Amino acid sequence: MFFKPICTPLRFYAVVPSAEWVERMVKAGADTVQLRNKELRGDNLKKEIERSVAVCKGTSTRLFINDYWQEAIAAGAYGVHLGQEDMNEADLTAIADAGLRLGLSTHSVAELDRALSVHPSYVASGAIFPTTTKKMPTAPQGLDNLRRYVAQAGDTPVVAIGGINLQNAKEVLATGVSSLAVVRAVTEADNPEAVVKAFQSLWDD
Repeated sequence: MFFKPICTPLRFYAVVPSAEWVERMVKAGADTVQLRNKELRGDNLKKEIERSVAVCKGTSTRLFINDYWQEAIAAGAYGVHLGQEDMNEADLTAIADAGLRLGLSTHSVAELDRALSVHPSYVASGAIFPTTTKKMPTAPQGLDNLRRYVAQAGDTPVVAIGGINLQNAKEVLATGVSSLAVVRAVTEADNPEAVVKAFQSLWDD
């Protein structure tokens, strides 16, 4: 099984909780956005995904939907992001056949091996630093492990996530990752739009 590759580098990757946040990130010019909403269900969830897809349409921002692959396919999203446990339940063939990109979370060498076996569009490795965003199944991975994951992933882009901010972003990028994913660095910022610009300038240095 092979998933479509990422056409242009993912670079700055904002993980946000609502379509309203997706729209803010699109207006700020974010390279990549993930809608990660754990509260909504049914029609409300479907509408939130559809709205997120609509605000990204015709822009350079790529949208990934966390977990809800069926709704993402129906709405025509750019891609889907799944956790390790979701790999057991999601119909990966249906996602690939629909032409969506696939990102997979990994937290160890073994999980990275498993993810790479289905040839995803990218893999996410984390948490790199301590994070309070979600309860992590493993200890922070750190930069040395991240370098190993980048080498292990080969040509598959690696997205670093977990505790990343503007203070540590450069050292994370120096490991060779393709992308930096953040949650709180954007959603808890006084000026999220300025944060987007500051992160994206790291690739221009």
